[in-house]
Amino acid sequence: MFSRAVRPTVSLARSLSTSSQNNAKVAVLGASGGIGQPLSLLLKNSPLVSHLSLYDIAHTPGVAADLSHIETRAQVTGHMGPDQLDAALQGCDVVVIPAGVPRKPGMTRDDLFNTNATIVATLADACARNCPEAMICVIANPVNSTIPITSEVMKKHGVYNPNRVFGVTTLDIVRANTFVAELKGLDPARVNVPVIGGHAGKTIIPLISQCTPKAKAGAGSATLSMAYAGARFTFSVLDAMNGKEGVVECAYVRSEETECKYFSTPLLLGKNGIEKNLGLGKLSAFEEKLVADAMDELKGSIKKGEDFAAKMK
Repeated sequence: MFSRAVRPTVSLARSLSTSSQNNAKVAVLGASGGIGQPLSLLLKNSPLVSHLSLYDIAHTPGVAADLSHIETRAQVTGHMGPDQLDAALQGCDVVVIPAGVPRKPGMTRDDLFNTNATIVATLADACARNCPEAMICVIANPVNSTIPITSEVMKKHGVYNPNRVFGVTTLDIVRANTFVAELKGLDPARVNVPVIGGHAGKTIIPLISQCTPKAKAGAGSATLSMAYAGARFTFSVLDAMNGKEGVVECAYVRSEETECKYFSTPLLLGKNGIEKNLGLGKLSAFEEKLVADAMDELKGSIKKGEDFAAKMK
């Protein structure tokens, strides 16, 4: 199944240089941070973006001014502090959320929950009020819980569309592609390893059996590679919104593919978000066990996010 869905049809490098035009307003919430700044730089370089709206609680005007000097078409606006959050989001087509505290050495993604859950819930609330039809791409960890939070907040406003809310797990795919390529002496640009499940610990399940080309296989918080991964996912969403066919990315989304409410699988993207969930495909016995072993942890993370959202005013 995945031999057809090998890699996003437009790579990040080609997205930066393509002449195709689009008038998308993209917001980055958390634009001054270690992920947000390089992510915003990559988005500013793309002709797919006509307006780049940057939001954070500090330093955003300076980041926006710096990026605005780059000779590409995207207009850049900077918005700082809660009073300017609504303005940052109005009219947005895509919202990317790298906001929150980063995971430090020795911390688990679960350690981030108390701080980042509140941040994501606040930002999701603003998205629901100001750009309810936007594609929402959540990078903030723990993704296994922040996506259920985002979904529940959107539900409270009556604007939830499961085809438009994504947990960005692209870093797992980028890493798997790179590691397999290094081990096998392959060109990383030609390797595609689907990664399913979630975005923490044993819930991250690389499907080596579905790798293309065929390969037999034997931390701390990322910033630059996560920015690359976030940009790659955003460009895929924009390409699909712009009518490009055959755009496939893995993401953590509302799902009926397993007994978990949310699960990452390859998705065919379209103008309205998820066009088709491509599912798990054929798994090896080893991979089936990995999926089974991930269920309890995933269910716990999902419930934790849902319970948090339920207690919000």
